[in-house]
Amino acid sequence: MKPNDVVSELPKSPTNNASPVDNAQQEQQPGLDFVRQVITDDLSTGRTQQVVTRFPPEPNGYLHIGHVKAICLNFGIAEEYEGLCNLRFDDTNPDAEEQEYVDGIANDVKWLGFEWNGEPRYASSYFDQLHAWAIQLIKQGDAYVDLQSPEEIRINRGNFVEPGKNSPYRDTSVEENLVRFEKMNNGEFAEGEAVLRAKIDMTSPNVHMRDPILYRVLHSEHHQTGDKWKMYPMYDYAHPLSDAIEGITHSLCTLEFQDHRPFYDWIVEKVHSKAVPRQYESSRLNVDYTITSKRKLRKLVEGNYVNGWNDPRMPTVVGMRRRGFTPEGLRDFCKRVGVSKTDGIVDVAMLEFCIRQSIENTAARGMAVLNPLKVTLTNLPADMELNHARHPNVDMGDRIIPLSTEIYIDRKDFEEVPPKGFKRLVPDGEVRLRHAYVIKCDEVIKDENGEVVELKCSIDPETLGKNPEGRKVKGVIHWVSATQGIPAEVRIYDRLFTEAAPDADDDFLKFLNPESLKIVQAVVEPALAQAKPEDRFQFEREGYFVADQYDHAAEKPVFNRILDLKDSFKPGK
Repeated sequence: MKPNDVVSELPKSPTNNASPVDNAQQEQQPGLDFVRQVITDDLSTGRTQQVVTRFPPEPNGYLHIGHVKAICLNFGIAEEYEGLCNLRFDDTNPDAEEQEYVDGIANDVKWLGFEWNGEPRYASSYFDQLHAWAIQLIKQGDAYVDLQSPEEIRINRGNFVEPGKNSPYRDTSVEENLVRFEKMNNGEFAEGEAVLRAKIDMTSPNVHMRDPILYRVLHSEHHQTGDKWKMYPMYDYAHPLSDAIEGITHSLCTLEFQDHRPFYDWIVEKVHSKAVPRQYESSRLNVDYTITSKRKLRKLVEGNYVNGWNDPRMPTVVGMRRRGFTPEGLRDFCKRVGVSKTDGIVDVAMLEFCIRQSIENTAARGMAVLNPLKVTLTNLPADMELNHARHPNVDMGDRIIPLSTEIYIDRKDFEEVPPKGFKRLVPDGEVRLRHAYVIKCDEVIKDENGEVVELKCSIDPETLGKNPEGRKVKGVIHWVSATQGIPAEVRIYDRLFTEAAPDADDDFLKFLNPESLKIVQAVVEPALAQAKPEDRFQFEREGYFVADQYDHAAEKPVFNRILDLKDSFKPGK
């Protein structure tokens, strides 16, 4: 076990550590959540002159839907109050961090529509100052080098029932601690042999205040600082002090950091920082049918249950982007979820509603047949071209739809023995081709196995752009020219899990949806093949689709289904 593993095993403390806003006797202003109430009050009283927030991801993985909420909150607050928001990488664990994640996180923030203040920042840029403050803490008697093993540290920390026990190295002289700390820095200790700990209170009811670890020995090269350091600061030490260095006024985080706040305040006070940031916690974003645990997401990727971090079924930002979700839809979703101090689970249908809303008036229309059945129009005089709008309500120009004597319709739009209420094509029945003629099925052709392979149909030549006389035709179906349509791969994505709470069971893999991806060979109208990667469309009667970000090309179109057309979420519920 490495020294940093000691901290990761800490249980959550039952102690309630109230933030300055928790116990404040303030009248909540209508329309303001508690964070915005705090900021409004701070500005009005002069405690804060300019709001400065930060988005501080650890570059050890890809951002997911939970991070989107944090991004929208931090950048949104800064924008609303005419403040600043920093992008800072809390890069204190080089064993888990890569430049790939640094670059990916920056790209995700930009794609979501936000700009950070100045250049991206790194906690590693402050390592010299953090090291100097560590020496200051030792000289003040507020920190000591502990040579206990990680296991001894864990056992002596105690639990909720038993207080911790002082380390035998706790009262070592300042001089000896400085020598040992220098040895840590020079790489003279092996990993796990020494840590620097804060000297606080081993009997505290909050286990996070029981002499937490500040530095651990780690002989790893850092993606920003190279091999300069043989020890690295712990996140809980580097994070509040980085906030102080940057002059962060409101450090916004999730509820799991509530028990860490007393140490956050303690360490800022002990180094005598001029800037005194304050931490405020709100609920994290939990969405049903979704997993956001980095460990479990990694298991999905490494076990080949999905096709990488940018698989459109993944809740990662890169996955949602490839799926065709929009930045506007994600921002709207986070706004609707809001900010609270109570954890809960959000209906995934709300997310899907927001995405549909953002696409409805921006996605051009097109026709694609996902399960083709050949239809011969026996009395169409010749192939022709139809002109039709690319969107019924928004001016996006027109597109040309070729109509030929041979077309494809979807197999589900024909039934020899129709069920009750079926309003599509049947033998001797009529249906309208979308944007074209009314047709009648005159003959059904089958193969030797009795499978329907072709329909012979006739058009009513008087029905182009108008209703037939003397009768009503209720059904309308989509179609594509068989001779001019373009073969395309269409990927039908659905929810990755069959259970609303897959994270409730550690064996979450048993809830994987075997129908979460279906690949079909479709035929699309020619205009769709000319799409650029990430162009979105509504395939009429089928759903919303996006040209794949990586695989789509005019000569080999690939489309991903974003969502179907059905919407089960009702705003205001």
